[in-house]
Amino acid sequence: MRFSLLILLIVLFVLNAGAQSVEQEVNLHDILESVAENLPDDYDLTELIDVLDRLRKHPINLNRTSPEELKTLVFLSPLQISNFFSHIKENGNFVDVLELQAIDAFDVNTVKCLLPFVTLSQESAYEQLTFKNLKNLGEHDLVMRYAQTLQKQKGFTDLPGNRYLGGPERFQTRYRYHYGTIVSAALTLEKDAGEKWLGKPIDFLSGNVSIYKFRQIKKAVLGDYTLQFGQGLTMWSGFAFGKGPDVTSIAKKDLGLRPYRSANEYYFLRGASATINLYKNFDVTPFFSSKNLDASQEMDDNANLLQATINQTGLHRTPSEIENKAVLSQRIFGAAVQYNKNDLGLGAIAYHSIYGNRFITQSSLYDQFSFTGDALTNVGLFYNYTYKNFYFFGEGGKSLKSGLAYVNGVLISLSPTVSAAISYRHYDVDYHNFFNQGLAESSEAVNERGIYAGLNLIPNKHWSFSFYGDYYKFPWLKYLVDAPSKGFEILGQSIYTPNKTFKILLRFKTENKQQNADLELPIHQLDDVKKEGYRAEVNWQLNKKWLFQNRIECSQYQKGENTPEFGYLLYQDVSYAPMFSKFRGNVRVAYFNTASYNSRIYAYEDDVLYSFAFGMYSGKGFRTYLNLKYNLTKKLNVWARYAMFSYKNVETVGTYLDEIQGNKKSEVKLQLRYQF
Repeated sequence: MRFSLLILLIVLFVLNAGAQSVEQEVNLHDILESVAENLPDDYDLTELIDVLDRLRKHPINLNRTSPEELKTLVFLSPLQISNFFSHIKENGNFVDVLELQAIDAFDVNTVKCLLPFVTLSQESAYEQLTFKNLKNLGEHDLVMRYAQTLQKQKGFTDLPGNRYLGGPERFQTRYRYHYGTIVSAALTLEKDAGEKWLGKPIDFLSGNVSIYKFRQIKKAVLGDYTLQFGQGLTMWSGFAFGKGPDVTSIAKKDLGLRPYRSANEYYFLRGASATINLYKNFDVTPFFSSKNLDASQEMDDNANLLQATINQTGLHRTPSEIENKAVLSQRIFGAAVQYNKNDLGLGAIAYHSIYGNRFITQSSLYDQFSFTGDALTNVGLFYNYTYKNFYFFGEGGKSLKSGLAYVNGVLISLSPTVSAAISYRHYDVDYHNFFNQGLAESSEAVNERGIYAGLNLIPNKHWSFSFYGDYYKFPWLKYLVDAPSKGFEILGQSIYTPNKTFKILLRFKTENKQQNADLELPIHQLDDVKKEGYRAEVNWQLNKKWLFQNRIECSQYQKGENTPEFGYLLYQDVSYAPMFSKFRGNVRVAYFNTASYNSRIYAYEDDVLYSFAFGMYSGKGFRTYLNLKYNLTKKLNVWARYAMFSYKNVETVGTYLDEIQGNKKSEVKLQLRYQF
């Protein structure tokens, strides 16, 4: 506790500067936190942060933008984007960006989030695509990062058999190049903790070169890329959202072809693709990908390699992880065709995947319908249509010779202050797809049926309310669920913003699912599992330099008739970022107390630029972190981060090879950025 107070004092009395205003920083913080809590804990948000950071330097011109460009702003819903262009059609070009407040469903918070990323001014025109211009007018961005857990983990000791073969340090280098909006290039190198050098300074290498708006070619990527079409059922790689407080987020904003900029080692394609305008409103996107995946394999009676599971972690630390590295070849080829005109969008996609080894049926009963074989063909149809204040969307996907999946929904602008969302989904248990990120309660859109309904209410500029309910069924078995099951989820949230410097948020969320009973019974019995969460948060800005956030969050977990488990989290965040200065920083001091892992609480944490942290608060103890940024020169910036968990009444932290002797786990991180 003394150390936490010391950190707080350092921030309060030593810092005297920062790079940007608090208001700009909190906008990005709110955006990231709102989307991050709907993603897996280990999801890499680098792509999203990269896009938002670039848009702050090169804002979107509201009078010259397109639906595709606005889709990159993750906090805008498809309904809001549709309303935006309807407003321009009826009223002409914008004279002032504050006219955004006159658009249906554009509440005060949406406009506040938009302002750092939009403009009405014209950027200076770029010259033609020549080698000289590429060299002299291009923008370069180089980031180098080092991170390490300070305590020694069990995997780094001299264990017999399985252990980490490399050092505890983590390295990442990322380089980005942009020539206006017509050429870009990217290169990412990474080594995770525990990975050895293997004769080269990196474990993961990713890169691409992209060109845009070149005659009939709208965009083309050579190297690593992602594809995002429809509602995510047939082909969606890279970043994706789930259910969240903004109920309109259930309608995905497909961005088609995009260069891959993240360090995640699984969610991308590697090869070449291009979006080509065939004729007027028709575009085609052919694509080819060839890469090797990490996988666990076994031998059959005829000495043939068979495929058991694909490993998605990208970690190569132990002998077994290294043995499984890049052993499964994956070849993909296909194409998407799209038609977009006014308020109607139609699309079709088909592709064929070939794997180096044959997948086999898993031994677990719940896995009896999983994919088998070494080749898979997927086809899909998707649409969106805007009629007055209705935005219809949907997609149907089919894995040939097996199941079907489809989702349909509508976003409705009931009035300038009320919007609603309704969606129905049906995913067969034998729907096979390796690029499936449709709306679902499970981690993938398979073996599920559900109906979702939500409402956003913004009665005035001070109040906003969000509600949604999601009821779902799982027709077949699941992990730890040995019978068909069902469940529901309900969320309610209210935000009160009396002025620009003060905000209060209240949230309630409850989930009810079914799981195998803990008792061993002759007949499988399911128990109801109930999770509830309560959040109260206050954000207040003392002046243009100081920002404070206070949060209390409580959780409750109960399985069957067992005694309920409770947990809570309290934290204080302080940010200091005056304008026109070289220093800025923020600090958190938190106390948490949860009965077990079941009642754990997650909370977004600020980190160095392009890094993402989502802390898991489980057990009993303190959490603190300190982030600092210093502008060495106009082009050279450095970040430093220190973070620590201090647990009470424990002798070890972590499990298996990550186990640490003692009650503390701390991490340091240093990052350097050079823009030229």
